[in-house]
Amino acid sequence: MTAGSRLPDDVEPGTCAAFRDALDRVGSKWGIAIIAAAGEGPIRFAELHRSIPGISRRMLTLTLRTLERDGLITRTVHPTVPPQVEYTATALAEELFASTRALSAWAENNHAKIAAARAAYDGNEAARQEEPAAPAARVPTEPRP
Repeated sequence: MTAGSRLPDDVEPGTCAAFRDALDRVGSKWGIAIIAAAGEGPIRFAELHRSIPGISRRMLTLTLRTLERDGLITRTVHPTVPPQVEYTATALAEELFASTRALSAWAENNHAKIAAARAAYDGNEAARQEEPAAPAARVPTEPRP
């Protein structure tokens, strides 16, 4: 570790920023679902909206813009009346999606262990809260005149 830093010597601060950016995409509620749906080929907005239960049209629009800005989705407007717009996952998005599969497998394989650890922690917390508090130490006061 470098002086004044808790990072290992082989981790550059810029790497952490890049990792946080990637986690923002993976950790967003809708990003990976949109990438997965668009990864199967060009998909229109309405079809994309129907394929992701629970997402509002507004949130879909905002997330698509963010993904397009990050180079993870391409937006193609076809010159028809009305305009036909299709979204497709880029090679960059497909690489990101593939890397999330390992994390997904880890989560599935360890979900029961995490649930058990949470239950044990919650049980210990409940027991700690039920313990009677130690009586407050009395501070001697001087008699009043």
